Amino acid sequence: MKWLVNGRLFDGELLREGLCDLVIDKGRVAKIAPAGRFVPPEAATKIDLDGRIIAPGFIDLHAHLRDPGQEWREDIVSGSRAAAAGGFTTVVAMPNTDPPIDRSSLVRYVLERGQSAGAARVLPAGSVTKGRRGQELAEMWFMANEGAAIFTDDGLPVSTAHLLRTALLYADDLGMAIMEHPEELSLTKDAQVNDGPCAARSGLKGAPKSAELIAVERGIALAKDTGAHLHLTHLSAEESLEAVRRAKEDGINITCDVTPHHLTLDESLIEKSGYNSAYKVNPPLRSERDLEALWEGLADGTVDAIATDHAPYHLDEKDLPFQEAASGIASLECAVAVVFDAWLKRGKPFGIERLLRLFTAGPASVLRKSDLGRIEEGSVADITALDIGRERRVEAKRWESKARITPWEGSALCGWPVMTMREGKVIWVDGDGGLHAERD
Repeated sequence: MKWLVNGRLFDGELLREGLCDLVIDKGRVAKIAPAGRFVPPEAATKIDLDGRIIAPGFIDLHAHLRDPGQEWREDIVSGSRAAAAGGFTTVVAMPNTDPPIDRSSLVRYVLERGQSAGAARVLPAGSVTKGRRGQELAEMWFMANEGAAIFTDDGLPVSTAHLLRTALLYADDLGMAIMEHPEELSLTKDAQVNDGPCAARSGLKGAPKSAELIAVERGIALAKDTGAHLHLTHLSAEESLEAVRRAKEDGINITCDVTPHHLTLDESLIEKSGYNSAYKVNPPLRSERDLEALWEGLADGTVDAIATDHAPYHLDEKDLPFQEAASGIASLECAVAVVFDAWLKRGKPFGIERLLRLFTAGPASVLRKSDLGRIEEGSVADITALDIGRERRVEAKRWESKARITPWEGSALCGWPVMTMREGKVIWVDGDGGLHAERD
């Protein structure tokens, strides 16, 4: 039994007035009351939050844990621990592994490896197509029955409109969503950066925003046709957000997420950094105008979740000249601070409750996990404790992740998680954050 005292409770919708105490028992929230109103049994372990925010455990809809088959980059154990250290209690593992997660046995493998890690909950995403080859549908029913959380061919779009439409219908029958990587590949072959000033000055091939928009519009049309739930991931362009905004106004079952890097970095940093490969990512960093449009999408509710798209690589794959380096940004352990720091520096352009929902109730809704993303008496005790005033530097060498390159290396950021709890067990605590708690 644990007794969390003097916390500011965000329950998934509202940040409650005053301080609260919570009693956690048998993996559930047993009691919530104003601070100091009751004393639990002596056996309870007391954790004083000292005014920090108590939120539902943060959920990352999109991370590449590279397991099975690419464990030199990351594995389920290191990725699960990295997620916990970043404030996440649940992380969805993408299926672009080797072999791809396209059958029930591999879904079971990911679940079992995640459970044995004893850190953040790992939910496997199943491939839409067999081998992610875009030719025939994978065995979606069997994967769903085994515990797949969502279906996606991420890293690639679903190859044809016919396959995507059929997959949407199947997923809808299963009560699940399809996550689509929106990219028209014929427009992005060999692209290195955004099709903008950076491409023009460097001679590097650019990926036009239309490549994303075409795929977004295709997805919206098919979601409208089927009535099924389509989730568009890592949107990066102003026009894509506007298309989603219109679709939602029309009542189409569309959700979307954006990444911390597209919210805080733009293409100008590639040139300013001397073409540092830490900034190479797909979709590429866009213009400042696109970045601002993403923040507008956060403010008005167009965006449903912030997802990391954590893409770790070995140094030998990433620490290379820009054109030769792999595309991907590692961020599981700093993503929350990256976003909250930017929100603070922007002068809190919208309420903190909206921002917290993008890490909690928003992604839980996309996954249709009604037991996650909220705190109430009887709910699962997945908790993230957040210190908005905590400042520290990003140091990738100290990460649980195997990744050692990130564009925020050395940056002093404000707004860090200080404790994560999964099903009532403390799975990570910031030893330097002033919170007196011990891992279970």
